[in-house]
Amino acid sequence: MELTILKNAGLTEGETKVYLALLELGSSTTGPIIEKSGIARSIVYQILEKLMQKGIVSYITKEKTKYYQAAEPHKILEYIDERKERLEKNRKEVETLLPQLMLLQESAPESEVKIFQGFKGLITVHEHTYQKLSKGEGYFFFGITPAQPTHFHAYWQRDHIRRAEAGITCKLLFHPDTEETILENRNSYDGCDARYMPLMITTPSWFMGYKDVAVISFISSNPITIEIVNKEIADSFHAYFDEFWKQSEKFRKRTR
Repeated sequence: MELTILKNAGLTEGETKVYLALLELGSSTTGPIIEKSGIARSIVYQILEKLMQKGIVSYITKEKTKYYQAAEPHKILEYIDERKERLEKNRKEVETLLPQLMLLQESAPESEVKIFQGFKGLITVHEHTYQKLSKGEGYFFFGITPAQPTHFHAYWQRDHIRRAEAGITCKLLFHPDTEETILENRNSYDGCDARYMPLMITTPSWFMGYKDVAVISFISSNPITIEIVNKEIADSFHAYFDEFWKQSEKFRKRTR
C-alpha cells in the first residue's frame, strides 16, 4: 500500500504503520501492534496517544488491559477536514500579525550565529579574540566550570602567554568549587584577573564576551560552543558580568 498518501494527510510514518496494523488486527493489545507494525515498544504508546487525539484510534479496557482499535477509514477524511479548518484559522491569525512581524524584522539588529563542536571548535572561537582585540583591550569569562579536561588547561596556559604578549587583558570568574591552583596559575600571567564567582551557580556552561561578540560554551568531552556576533546581545552579557564582577573579590588563597 502507498504510505505516502496517508503521510500527506497529516500522519507520520509511525502513525501510518500503527493505524494500518490496527486495521488488520482489529481490537488488540500493544504486543501484536508492535509485531505487526515494526514500531519500537518505547514509542508505540506515544504514537497511539497521538492517533487517539486525531480521532482515528480508540481503546477499551478489559480486566485492566487496554485494547486498541482503529476507527473506520472514513474518519481520516474527517481528520483532514478538521486539520484544514485549523490551518485556515491559523493562517488568518498569522495574517493579522504580519505587520507586527515585519516591523520586528526591520528593527532587528544584524547578527550572526555560528555553532562549533569539539575542542578544536572551542579553540577556533577563542582565536577570534586575536582578530578583533587590540593591545589594551580585553575579554571576560564568567561561570567557568570547576572541572575541565586536562588538555583544556594545557591550552589555556599556553594561550595566556600569547595573550599577555599581545597586550590583551582578561577578567575570569570561576565556579567557587574550582581548585585554587587553577586560579593561582591564571593570576600568574600579566593582564589576567581571575576570581571566584560571588554566587554558587552550577551549570555545564560558561559565558564569554568582548566588543560585539557573545559566546556560550557547553563543556564536556565533546564541547559545543555558540558564537553570537550581535552588539546588543554582547552588551547584555557584559551587563551580567559586571554585576557579578562588582560582587567578587580579589583572589586570595583560602585558609585551611
